[in-house]
Amino acid sequence: MIEIERKFLVTSSAFIAESYAQHNIAQGYLNSNPERTVRIRIKGNKGFITIKGIGNESGTSRIEWEKEIPLEEAKLLLPLCEKGVIEKTRYEVKSGNHIIEVDVFHGENEGLTLAEIELNDENESILLPSWLGKEVTGNKCYYNSNLSLYPFKMW
Repeated sequence: MIEIERKFLVTSSAFIAESYAQHNIAQGYLNSNPERTVRIRIKGNKGFITIKGIGNESGTSRIEWEKEIPLEEAKLLLPLCEKGVIEKTRYEVKSGNHIIEVDVFHGENEGLTLAEIELNDENESILLPSWLGKEVTGNKCYYNSNLSLYPFKMW
């Protein structure tokens, strides 16, 4: 139940040619408090509810609990979320032993592209593709829960 990940800005669209999967995602927050976010997500034809705790000092690790829920229930819950439903396309790219999830944001967050790499250990070495830019791990501006309240277009 511990999520360990690093987050990066993306500097080019080269990842698209390297991707092996692509999903449309809509997600909203029933609670965007950073100490306990509660998210509803529709990913393709599946629904999910996710609860995340506050991150550690580096922002790399935090508790995450996620369960798949029926798609129809996710569709009913999404309109109950706080303002600012996030829309994005997720691309999955293999890099060494890891999967890099690249999110291309739409709507109010258009123009933002972020990559996340989940790890087994905070000190694990990873192969970083050339299209990854500045690391933004722990920068709360780039948390999806923050982007729902303060979209990228407002920066």
